[in-house]
Amino acid sequence: MLLLVLCAGLAVLFAGLGVWQVKRLFWKLDLIARVEARIHAEPVEAPEPDAVSPEDEYRAVSLAGHFLNDRETLVQAVTTLGGGYWVLTPFVTRSGFIVLVNRGFVPPDRRAPENRPQGQTDENTILTGLLRLSEPEGGFLRSNDPAADRWYSRDVAAIARVRGLEKRVVVAPYFVDADAAPVPGGFPVGGLTVVRFTNNHLVYALTWFALAAMCVGAGVLLWRQKEGSGRRR
Repeated sequence: MLLLVLCAGLAVLFAGLGVWQVKRLFWKLDLIARVEARIHAEPVEAPEPDAVSPEDEYRAVSLAGHFLNDRETLVQAVTTLGGGYWVLTPFVTRSGFIVLVNRGFVPPDRRAPENRPQGQTDENTILTGLLRLSEPEGGFLRSNDPAADRWYSRDVAAIARVRGLEKRVVVAPYFVDADAAPVPGGFPVGGLTVVRFTNNHLVYALTWFALAAMCVGAGVLLWRQKEGSGRRR
């Protein structure tokens, strides 16, 4: 009897986990659809620093203003073009606040600004890209080291603090990945944002339902064995 109760309990548990994964599946599909809609929508003006929300991530935005090239930051990156760095440059908007702009990728031999002088424009410009939320603390197994100016993630608050940007004006709590618009001299290379969501919920759901079915089957076998032994008596 104890084994039957155990099988029934496990079957209910596994079925419940399967239902939960189905709900997660539909949540993930809805999230992917909403993000895709933001990415391919017409760019809107970048939000004010106090008006951004998690729902704005991956939204296509536009900015008008100029770069502060002497305050750029290099963040280690691995892209489809190989290993190198993201170039994050403060951008002073016409509204007066600053946004860190990930201008794109540069290989190690283009790390120094003097090796890509044509791309160091300080003229008023209009750019478009995808709004991204800050990546605090660091990358996978590697923490940012602000004192040594080594960065493994795009931590907006920390970079702004080290570059002294917060002493000037308000800094937006997000950054913008620049699009693939050509840059004079070819570097940095923009438009390399990777939007990928892991979606294994269907596999997980089928696994839990299969385990529930196995428990039900084991329970039926135990019940038949119990009934058979009772008749023989």
